[in-house]
Amino acid sequence: MASQLSQQFAFRAQKRLGLVGGTPAYKPIDSFQGPDVPARTYHYSSDGRLFAYAITTGVRIFQAESAQLVQELTVPNVIEFNFSPRGTYISTWERPTKLEDGAQHKNHRVFSVSTGEELIAFTQKSLDGWDLQYTISESHAVRLVSQEIQVFRPAEWSKGIVDKLKVEGATSVTLSPGLNPSVAVFVAEKKGQPAIIKIFNLTALNGAPLCQKTFFKADQANIKWNTIGTHVLVLTHADVDQANKSYYGATGGLWLLSASGTFDCRVTLDKEGPVHDFNWSPNSKEFGVIYGFMPAKSMLFDQRAKTLHDFGTAFCNFISFNPQGRLITLAGFGNLAGKVDIYDRRTLNKVTTIDASNTSHCEWSPDGRFLLTATLSPRLRVDNGIKIWHCSGPLLHVQNIDELYQASWRPTHVDAAPPFPQTIPPAPAPAPSVAEHAAVAKPVPAKPAGAYRPPGARGLEASMAYAREEHTPSPSATPNGRFSRSPAPGRLNHSRRHVPGAPTSPSPVRNGVDQDKRGRKRKGLKEGGKKDGPAVEESVRPTDLQVNANLAVPAAAESVPPTPAAESGLDPLAKKIRNLNKKLKAIEELKEKAKKGERLEATQLKKIDTEADIRKELAELGISS
Repeated sequence: MASQLSQQFAFRAQKRLGLVGGTPAYKPIDSFQGPDVPARTYHYSSDGRLFAYAITTGVRIFQAESAQLVQELTVPNVIEFNFSPRGTYISTWERPTKLEDGAQHKNHRVFSVSTGEELIAFTQKSLDGWDLQYTISESHAVRLVSQEIQVFRPAEWSKGIVDKLKVEGATSVTLSPGLNPSVAVFVAEKKGQPAIIKIFNLTALNGAPLCQKTFFKADQANIKWNTIGTHVLVLTHADVDQANKSYYGATGGLWLLSASGTFDCRVTLDKEGPVHDFNWSPNSKEFGVIYGFMPAKSMLFDQRAKTLHDFGTAFCNFISFNPQGRLITLAGFGNLAGKVDIYDRRTLNKVTTIDASNTSHCEWSPDGRFLLTATLSPRLRVDNGIKIWHCSGPLLHVQNIDELYQASWRPTHVDAAPPFPQTIPPAPAPAPSVAEHAAVAKPVPAKPAGAYRPPGARGLEASMAYAREEHTPSPSATPNGRFSRSPAPGRLNHSRRHVPGAPTSPSPVRNGVDQDKRGRKRKGLKEGGKKDGPAVEESVRPTDLQVNANLAVPAAAESVPPTPAAESGLDPLAKKIRNLNKKLKAIEELKEKAKKGERLEATQLKKIDTEADIRKELAELGISS
């Protein structure tokens, strides 16, 4: 293979599966022949030495470097499989079925990669947490079965269970990495009893727990060990949010525990909302957390939960360190825009921002210089494909793949990868696929600049009603009413503007006139042009009107209903009278309800008691009610 060891990546789509080399050509590996039928899944071994995929007839295992077939397991209907840390064993899981003889179907099998021999088999109904958890040296393997932790020695599978521990109510178990492995067991809250996490030494499983912590409102727990297995982060989650702030439940809290039991504390998160993501740095001495309602806050903490740096708030829900711990990725995927910010850990300055919209999967390359983003199905069924970015920002490779289901780098141990340089390395030249993608890509529409204009006013000259003289402050409010193509004559510099069909002078204030009578009056004018019943006297205060005698007001203008622009011309006294009349009308309606036998609330009865005060206030203003 011509490309570097750490640059290979694999992908799985509905119709094909492939291995692709890295910089600079990103060409498919010719020696690898994909299956003729759709693959169900694929995996690399943790050390990157092996590559395997599952089809309906079995599992095929290849050397990742040369793409040569190593072993083929004839195990039909495999849904999922995994390698052990050193690639010595491979576990497969099939959907459980009923056997004809009534025996239990042992659907979880463990095979030797080198010989293809089946070493041991179990019955595992659920796909969640189905696989064995191995120590980094493959000296022990652990599984949880019916609240019992079972320990095996892979070198002696035939001996079966070598150690076990029953933990009442245990729902999950997580084995730590490192040379001195520990087991974290989580027991969910049940029947008023708090949830609890216990940490045991794997070599002394039946002894007292090294550390334990209780939690309330914890139905689930997300447990993450640091790389050397000395500290663990525990994020608790309740299925039901008692405060009704989230449909997806509530975050109980983020806790930091030491495996030795000498330290435990709750990580202080000073913004309300859920924890979106958290991750350990590869150096095992610090971790990052993204938390709070959007825009979320991103923080960096040390191994004593002390704040190291505040990245501020942004629309992000994903955090990741590159394998060398030099670069930090903060991104917003899912229902967010897909903006990716890359920070230098040494200076804590932003290196670049990448626009990776519609990303479903994001992963650092083993050498820490490249970022793979992929748009996968069924999350999105359009624009599926893979993009490779340099850590300094440029796009290096684009590969569009219809109905893409899976994509990942070939793993490489951090010691085998080239060291990360002291300064951010320069980006290599992009592959030809980038220019081809740019040629066929749809142009991104530019965001409209300037103030918002309603659809009916777009493409027209702006109204002078919105204009103001230079060096004058902005108006306190936008003019009311519909958009006008042209302002009224003589009103170019006034805050009020002309409404077509309305009188140019303020509408008279009808003081003391009941709202229902005014409505009937307008209706009568509209239907027949004549008033029904006795005429209503309208008392107009001299200060309320300043009519320009030179302007003739059409007779039909009286039938025009008041507009928001006209109402804004009322003086404070007229507005006060109008509001008092509204209160009287509301009180009359409440009296009518009481006469009909309806039950009124205490606040409504208090409102009726204010009728005398309102009428007295109207009388002082010279209005007879």
